[in-house]
Amino acid sequence: MGSVIEGEDVVQDTLAKALVALDGLAETPPLRAWLFRIAHNRALDVLRSKAIRAAEPIEAAHNVVDQANPDPVGELMRQEAVSTAVSRFAELPILQRSVIILKDILDEPLAEIALLLDLTVDSVKAHLARGRARLREINAKSSQLPEAKSPSAAVARYAALFNQRDWEGLRALLADDVKLKQSTHPVRVGSADVGTFFSIYAKIDGVWLAPAWLDGREVIAVFENRLDTKPSYFMWLVWRGDKITFIRDYKYVRYVMADAELTFSPDAAYVGGDGAS
Repeated sequence: MGSVIEGEDVVQDTLAKALVALDGLAETPPLRAWLFRIAHNRALDVLRSKAIRAAEPIEAAHNVVDQANPDPVGELMRQEAVSTAVSRFAELPILQRSVIILKDILDEPLAEIALLLDLTVDSVKAHLARGRARLREINAKSSQLPEAKSPSAAVARYAALFNQRDWEGLRALLADDVKLKQSTHPVRVGSADVGTFFSIYAKIDGVWLAPAWLDGREVIAVFENRLDTKPSYFMWLVWRGDKITFIRDYKYVRYVMADAELTFSPDAAYVGGDGAS
């Protein structure tokens, strides 16, 4: 997907579709390939419908390969792929991207990849060779995280009100039709219902927010203790003018942080207690 935010949405959609589909199956299919096919098709749908923003490195695949039977060339290519920022994969054509992720990161056999993507094995090999060459070119040109930017006035105000525990001030920012999405909870709709979100945080001591950037968009890093050097998770807000229309709280899907590389504004000296970013 080229983004941990869009990637997480695809994961949630995939699991929801899979749970529904399993009820109608006479027997459970091989889950790895079956789930990937659902995820891949859903990802293609989303890619066709929206522009993909930047994101950060895939580091969660280090233990996927069978180390008992190493392939020196394959391992070299795998190291290249794993160290690549997710955003750079988005520069590859979709089939090249899919083939590289399946082979060099997930270590799927060529025949299985061909079956998953409805290709011949020779076609998989061709996409793999072209994709690897292109990925090396992309990595050679781009190896640094985006420069830190100052937060918008709206996001800075939200973080400041939260850190001051001004819950009524935060509720005043909510649009009448605002929605709140938290995995494991039903979507909250409307300012009255979403306003209870702040009542929950009011009961938790030590939570501290800092404006940040991720996937090319503004987010809000959540530190469960102001002295923490890294955020535990993040929130993402959508605005209409000076009103919030959508809040996505990633508190219950913290594994997203494993592949997320947040950048903070240069003047965010309060982050991590000592300016850590």
